[in-house]
Order: sequence, then C-alpha cells, then structure tokens
Amino acid sequence: MDSSPQLPNDFIELCRAVTAKRPKAVIDHILQYGFVTTEDLKQRYGYNHPPRAARDVREHGIPLETFRVTGSDGRRIAAYRFGDISKARFSRLSGRTGLSKQIKDELINRYGCKCFIYLEEVDKRELQIDHRIPFEVDGEPELEPENFMLLCGSANRAKSWSCEHCENWKTIKNKSICLSCYWAYPENYNHIAMRQVRRIDLLWQGDEIEIYERLKQQADRLDKDIPELIKEIIEREIRQNGDG
Repeated sequence: MDSSPQLPNDFIELCRAVTAKRPKAVIDHILQYGFVTTEDLKQRYGYNHPPRAARDVREHGIPLETFRVTGSDGRRIAAYRFGDISKARFSRLSGRTGLSKQIKDELINRYGCKCFIYLEEVDKRELQIDHRIPFEVDGEPELEPENFMLLCGSANRAKSWSCEHCENWKTIKNKSICLSCYWAYPENYNHIAMRQVRRIDLLWQGDEIEIYERLKQQADRLDKDIPELIKEIIEREIRQNGDG
C-alpha cells in the first residue's frame, strides 16, 4: 500500500530531499509500503545493522516509530514507520546542501582534512559531518561548525554503535554527559559512553607499516597481543623518564 497520499506535501518533499543511499532506501520503502521491517533492511537492502539505518532517517529530521511485526520465520521482529510528522524538522543540515558544504569546509579550514577521532588525514570526499552531541540527547543544534565534527566512515560507525548502546542516549538524555564523552570531544574527555575507560586509536600507513610489522613480529615472539605489548612499551618509557 502506498502511504504517501495520506502525508502532507511538505513532509513528502522533505522525504524526497534525502539522497544518501541508506536513509533513502528506508524512506522510499516506507513511502511505498507504509513501513519497513528489520528483515527487509537486512535481506532486501543488505543493511546488517537496521537501527543505524533508522537513525540515519531520524538524523534527516524525519521521525520514525518502532513497532513489532511477525517475520518470515514466525518470530516477532522490529519494524519502522513514520512517527508524528508534526515533529519533522524541515531545516535539517543534510537537506541544505550549500550550508552543509560551508560547514564542512569551515571545519577543514580549522582542523585540517582529517577524521576527528582517528586524527588521520582523509580524502575530503570520505569525511562525513556528524553531530558532536546526538540529536536524540539534545535535539537539533544551531547550524554552527562547533556543533559538528568530521568523521571517516569507520569512526562514524564506531561512534554510532557506542552511542546507541549508551544509557544517556537511550534513557537519561543529559547533554553534559555527552560533552565530557570521548565521542564528542576526543581531545578532552573523562568517559566513553559512561564507561570509565580510555582509548587511543593508532593507524600505521605508508612507510610506518614496516614499524607495525616489526611490532607484530615482536608480539608474536613474546606470545602477546599487540595492544598488550604497546601498553608495556609505553609504561616502560614513562617509568624510565621518571614520570610514574
């Protein structure tokens, strides 16, 4: 059943303005059939993490609600349909291509053409604009560069997974918790998704790969994992310099 005739024209226009592949697939399916199931997203569109696809839609200002249906194997599965369309955000960043490009360019001018999480140079085309504070927690921010960050695809996926499993994202909704989180400000944080852990993401590329291979060989000889060996090297260096 095509549900689009029952929807206001301005809402349909907002839906049609979405061109990114993953949210567009979700939106078009719902416009045609009224809802889309997690089974549809996995089997028909190849999206193995349906909540992320649904989140993409919501980030474009289009409300979705989750309900349960019976899957092909008889089990109850999740499905998505449009939520309260009065809550649709018609001034979304992603729907304003010129402004989106302007913010991306400003972030690159300020911080360089690099991923904010991995701190590595990335081709401009591979960088994605992401909210520092998820809109599920704090709503839609002012369209200013400082409210956004640039992430490579893998960092964006890692952040999405971590945020979606954080209690602040799911229930608490406290902006101050996000402000002190690694995923918002990796240069100055005191928790990661409300867990007391710290992390360093290291990448070896180009001529550095030779160093990584030597590190891997040493780890194999010592029967250690590479992260374990790196921690030992760092701790030894700190002790030798009298800082610990």
